[in-house]
Amino acid sequence: MQQPARIYPNIPIGPKTPIALPKTYDRLSDLVYNMWWCWNENAIELWSRIDPVRWSQGGNPMSILPVVEPSIWEALESNASFFQLYKDVIAEFDDYLHGDNTWYHHHHDGELNSPVAYLCAEFGFHTKIRLYSGGLGILAGDHVKAASDLGIPLLGIGLLYRRGYFQQAIDPDGNQQHTFIPMEMSRRPIREVLDPRTFRPLRVKVPMAGREISVRAWRIDVGRVPLILLDTDLPENDPADRPITHLLYVRGREMRFVQEMVLGIGGARVLAALSIEPSMWHVNEGHAALSLLERLSTSMDDGATLEEARRAVTERTLFTLHTPVPAGNEVFDLGLAEHYLSGELPHITDDLLRDLSTPPDGNTSRFDMGALAIRLSEISNGVSSRHGEVSNQTWGALKGKPIISITNGIHPQTWVGPNMARLYRRSVGELWDRQVIDHGAWERVRDLSASDVWNAHQTQKQIMLRFLRSRLREQAGRHGRSPERLRWIDDQLPLDRLTLVFARRFATYKRAGLLFTDPARARALLTNPERPVQIVFAGKAHPADRDGQALIRWVTEISQTPELEGHIFFIENYDIELGQALVSGADVWLNTPRPPNEASGTSGMKAAANGGLNLSVLDGWWVEGYHGSNGWAFSEEPTSDAEDAGVLYHLLESQVVPAYYERDAAGLPQHWIQMMKEAIVGAIPHFSTQRMLVEYSEAAYLPLGAGTEDNN
Repeated sequence: MQQPARIYPNIPIGPKTPIALPKTYDRLSDLVYNMWWCWNENAIELWSRIDPVRWSQGGNPMSILPVVEPSIWEALESNASFFQLYKDVIAEFDDYLHGDNTWYHHHHDGELNSPVAYLCAEFGFHTKIRLYSGGLGILAGDHVKAASDLGIPLLGIGLLYRRGYFQQAIDPDGNQQHTFIPMEMSRRPIREVLDPRTFRPLRVKVPMAGREISVRAWRIDVGRVPLILLDTDLPENDPADRPITHLLYVRGREMRFVQEMVLGIGGARVLAALSIEPSMWHVNEGHAALSLLERLSTSMDDGATLEEARRAVTERTLFTLHTPVPAGNEVFDLGLAEHYLSGELPHITDDLLRDLSTPPDGNTSRFDMGALAIRLSEISNGVSSRHGEVSNQTWGALKGKPIISITNGIHPQTWVGPNMARLYRRSVGELWDRQVIDHGAWERVRDLSASDVWNAHQTQKQIMLRFLRSRLREQAGRHGRSPERLRWIDDQLPLDRLTLVFARRFATYKRAGLLFTDPARARALLTNPERPVQIVFAGKAHPADRDGQALIRWVTEISQTPELEGHIFFIENYDIELGQALVSGADVWLNTPRPPNEASGTSGMKAAANGGLNLSVLDGWWVEGYHGSNGWAFSEEPTSDAEDAGVLYHLLESQVVPAYYERDAAGLPQHWIQMMKEAIVGAIPHFSTQRMLVEYSEAAYLPLGAGTEDNN
C-alpha cells in the first residue's frame, strides 16, 4: 500500500510472505496486509466464507490463506455471491485508501506537510497481534484506526514484542499462570522496513551504557496509517541484548528502562534514517519520553543552544498522561538513568537529566518519565475532564500552564456488535460508521422500536453467552473435570438472567471484590429465585502484582462455593476477542475503582455503544457520560469500601434488578430499553475516537504542526 506522497513519505518495505492465490482473487494479498479488514464487516465476512471452520478457530486470514485446499479455491472460482462480495470489498478498500472523502480533507487539507509521530509502548488492534496488555494499548489501536478513518496524517511508532503480553490460564485452585507465546512472524501482516538509500534492511544504533545495539524496524499498515515497530532480536546483537523487545511490561525495572530507550531514542533515530521530519510529536504516556532527550540532543548537536533546542522540542510536542497520580507513572532511580544515558547522548549532562526528570515532590534521586515529558511538551493533556483536574493538582507546578483535558474514546466500528450495527444502518444511515460524530444523526436511535432494540441486544447477548460457555468448557476440561461437569456448563449462563460484567485489569484499587463486602447480602441478591443475577469476571493481573493475583484467586474461590456456584464466573485470558464479546452482550457494565484513580476507562464506553448500561463510580469518563437516564452512578469522592458497597447493594436491589425484570404484556422491559437508547445516543457521538481525534487535531496537532517545513 502506498500512502499519499504529499503527506506520507515513501517507506520502503520488504516483500510479503508468498501466498498462492488464484488470479481471480489475487487482490486478497493486498487486503490481508492491511489491518483495515479487521474493522470492516464485509471484509470479515469475506475471510469467514473462505474457510469457516478455520476462521472460527482463530480469525487470522494469514493463517488461513496459505492452507486453503485447491478444491476450495475451485469452488469459490464459480461462486457468484462470493465473487461479488470480493469485488465489493476490494472496491471499498481501494476507495478507503485512495479516496479523499475524509474529515481532514474537507476541513484542514494541506495544513500538515508531514505526518504526526505517535509514540506509544503498546498497540492493540487485533487479538492475534499481541502488542498490547490492556487499556493503553487498546486506546492506541483505536486512536490509529480513527486517525485513518478521518484521514489525519499520522504515523505510529512502537515496539515489536515477539512474545507479547502473557497468555493467562487459571489453574484449578484459582492461581494465575503466565505463558509467553512467540509470535509467528510469517503469519502476521508485517514487513521489514528498508533503508531508502540502499534498499537493504534498515538498521539504527541505540547507545546502551558504553556500547551500541542494533535496532531494526518493521511496518504494519492500519488503514491509511503506517505503524513502525522496533526490534532488537538481531544476530549482530549480543545474546543478552536480543530479548530487550521480547516481552511487554517486563518485571525488571532495568529491562523496562532499556526497552524505553529503544522506543524513544530508537524511534526518533528510525524516523531520521527514513528522512521523516514529523510535523509534531505525540508522546502517548511516559514510556516514550526519552524521544524528547534524543531530539534535544540532536538539536544541540546541530548548533542550537540548550534554550533554543528546548524551545524547538517543546513547541512541537504533545504529551498525554494516562494515570491520575504520580505513582502510576514510569519512575526509575536516577542512578539507573545516569548509568545508561550519561555521556551517551551528546550535550545531555547529569545535571540536565536531574533538572528535567525530578518529580513533583522534589525527590532528586528519582528519574520521572512523566515529569520529563511535561517539562518538554508545549501541551500536556489528561484523558477525561476529571483526570485533567487531578493532573493539574499533582503536575501543574511543573508545567507553568494548565494541563488540558481531551477525553478518551472508542472506535465504534471495532466494538459495536453486528446486530446493533444493523440497527444503526437502519436508523442512523447505511454509512453509520462515517457519521460517528454527527450528533443529530444519532438522535434517530430514539425512534427505533423497543422490540428491535431488545431483540438485537438479546441476539448479541446469546452469542456472548455461547462464547463464554465454550471458554468455560475448555478451562474445565484442562482441569480434568468430569463429562458430567462439562455438560453442567451447557446449562449455565441462561439468556433471561440479568448479566453483570466486570472485566478489566485486576489491580486492587479497581475493587473487583466490592460486591462481596457483605457476603450474605451479595448471596441474597445473586440467588433470588424470582430475580436472579449472574456476574462474569475477566481480567489479568501483572505477573509481578501478587495482590492482584490473590484477588483473582479469591474471586475464583467464591465462584466455586455451593451457595454461589452458577451465579459467578471467571473467564480466563481477557483479550480483544473476549472483550468484544463481553461489551457487545453485557446487560450491565460494572466499574468500581476508588475515586479518583480512574483516569478515563473506555470499556464502559464500548458497552454503552452496544446499549449496555453502566453501573459505575463517578470517576473518569463517567463523570461526563452519566446523565441520570443512561445507567447508574455512585461514589464521586473517596469514601470507605464499606460505604461504597452499601450504595452499590442499594442501587442493585432497588433500581437495577427491578428495572431489568419489570416487563410489559409483550415481555419487554420498556424502561430498561429506553435507558439503552439513551446509552447509545450518549456514547457513540460523544465518546468515539473520531471525536477524540478531532479534538486532538484542533487543540494540538494543527496548532503545533501546521506550517512545519516539509523535509520529506
